Amino acid sequence: MQFDVITLFPTFFETALQVGLIGKAVEAGLLRFRVHDLRQFGIGPHRQVDDVAYGGGAGMVLRPEPLVAAIEQARTETRSRVVVLSPQGRLWTQGLARQYARECDQIVLVCGRYEGIDERVTAYWADDEVSIGDYVLMGGEVAAWVVIESVARLVPGVVGNPESLAVESFEAGILDYPQYTRPAVFRGYAVPAVLRSGHHEAIERWRRLQALRKTLRNRPDLILAPRWTSPPAWWAWMAEWIEWVETILEKMYPSPRSEEAENAPDHRPD
Repeated sequence: MQFDVITLFPTFFETALQVGLIGKAVEAGLLRFRVHDLRQFGIGPHRQVDDVAYGGGAGMVLRPEPLVAAIEQARTETRSRVVVLSPQGRLWTQGLARQYARECDQIVLVCGRYEGIDERVTAYWADDEVSIGDYVLMGGEVAAWVVIESVARLVPGVVGNPESLAVESFEAGILDYPQYTRPAVFRGYAVPAVLRSGHHEAIERWRRLQALRKTLRNRPDLILAPRWTSPPAWWAWMAEWIEWVETILEKMYPSPRSEEAENAPDHRPD
């Protein structure tokens, strides 16, 4: 997988590309990176890359000429995708990361600055426009790195244990379960007994229920959103969650049938 980043601040990526699993994957040849300094494509002796906005308004807008020149130089693969990082883009998700990792050999990331980039670049030279959340940053560099990490770790060989990818947050449509390590008791707070029991079936059930509880508390939108393309594991977890909710509700608000059964006379023989 090849990543090309077009930015006004190329040094932003220097250290990040040398550490952790990304750095090891680069050394192993699994990932390739090229960072393009947008200033090198600037106009005139001062290498101008921005200008005032048509129609007025505060701030400067990145001009199309240097951006398109950088995109055309960077894009070298047939299965490539040019992505503009922008608060106006569609939300970046784990599903999109999987799609990019599966369908692309090259991703060209265009980092905006100031008031944004000329819309013609997004409309006619980009394949996608994505946002990493409902907030505004000073530029697209942080967002570009989010895309890089989330896609790169799905490239075969980058993560040492591929099985770990299948049980992470969002892979089954919900958040991950809580994790614990030694010591068993820390300042009076103990690791849940079930995790120390050695009972694998009970541990798996506990993890599923905790994952669903955490999702319901922190990201209920993940549960409520329709997921017709979700993996089978998601539907299995949802079924178990529904069963758990029904059990709790039954204890809090017994159904008439349950109360009748509880109050019914005992007809068993003496």
